[in-house]
Amino acid sequence: MLQSVKVLDLTWVLGGPFGGQLLAQLGAEVIKVEPVSGDPAREIPPHYVGDLSSFFLSVNRGKRSIALDLKSEAGLTAFYDLVRQCDAVLYGFAPDVPRRLGIDYERLREVNPAIVVGELIGIHDDAPYQRAPAYDLVVQALSGVMSITGAPDGEPARVGYQIADLAGGLYLALGVAGALYSAGTTGRGEKVQVSLLDAQLGLLTWQAQNYLISGDEPRALGSRSPNIAPSEVFRCRDGRYLAVSPTGTSYWRAFCRAIGSPELADDTRFRDRYSRLTNVEQLAEILRAIFLTRDAADWAKHFFDLRIPAAPVLTVPEALAQESAQLRAMVEQVEDPESGERVHLLGNPIKYADPQDLRYPPRWGADTADVLAELCGYSAERINAVRARSKQEKGTA
Repeated sequence: MLQSVKVLDLTWVLGGPFGGQLLAQLGAEVIKVEPVSGDPAREIPPHYVGDLSSFFLSVNRGKRSIALDLKSEAGLTAFYDLVRQCDAVLYGFAPDVPRRLGIDYERLREVNPAIVVGELIGIHDDAPYQRAPAYDLVVQALSGVMSITGAPDGEPARVGYQIADLAGGLYLALGVAGALYSAGTTGRGEKVQVSLLDAQLGLLTWQAQNYLISGDEPRALGSRSPNIAPSEVFRCRDGRYLAVSPTGTSYWRAFCRAIGSPELADDTRFRDRYSRLTNVEQLAEILRAIFLTRDAADWAKHFFDLRIPAAPVLTVPEALAQESAQLRAMVEQVEDPESGERVHLLGNPIKYADPQDLRYPPRWGADTADVLAELCGYSAERINAVRARSKQEKGTA
């Protein structure tokens, strides 16, 4: 775990803050460094708890927040002082911005030779790509993931959540954790750069590898797997859907018995995995009629009791409420320290034998004085001179 690690997180909105939150979930002390305007995610509509958007709450647990104007001499000096006391810096600026601000890796390692810098970019750090907008949808489009998502012969579809941003943050946290381990043993820092597009291309894994070897272009198949049959969703009597994937001979035979059609196991069209894949549409047509005879929940319990791979397609509320999610504390109640209100937040998917509690996401700049005093030894007078003016003060100045 990373309990002794201190991270300065300059990222905003989703991908970078998600990576910072992952490091906090690994035990690091993560200090969110925000500009005078604050993280725009604080105000993303449509849902709020008090003055914080649910979007912001989702990726900023366990962090402290300080407000610094890095374009001012005092703010930049304070940031350098923090870098001397910290282990890593995360940012997600356009590739040319860190150098202009004076916080690029070359400058920061002069301040702290052991510093790890994690940089999240959109596409590439050289022209003509360095200033190209790289929103999640754009990256999904460029990566090919939209071409293999959705219904066959339908419009390209985006993944239901922002997979480009989130996967970028996940790779960033992993890369930074690895660099921190190296820095801890060698005393030398490292720069870790993750491109959102690279991360999506990396997640193509076997689809890309199949194409590189065979030349066959992957395509959208809806819920159907391109290399396992049956492995897709089927509509049941109540209109709900069931996902089934009885992979391998033993599961296939058990599945055929479970649906009351044991003869399918030895049907020459479906006897082995290759014949089932070749005749997948004929198999699907047979299964569609069978699954319409019972409700999805009945089928799901039937297969669960027999330990056959199948599950109902749940809505998000159903997924969060299911027993396994509750047993594994994937929904927690966390107290807002300002209002005292108990707020439901997602739990930590990384489980340790000694569980840790992550703080409620921070208000803008709430920890500026404490952090500068604790880490840098600043006096109250110096803190007042350094601290960025609040958003309200900025608007009325």
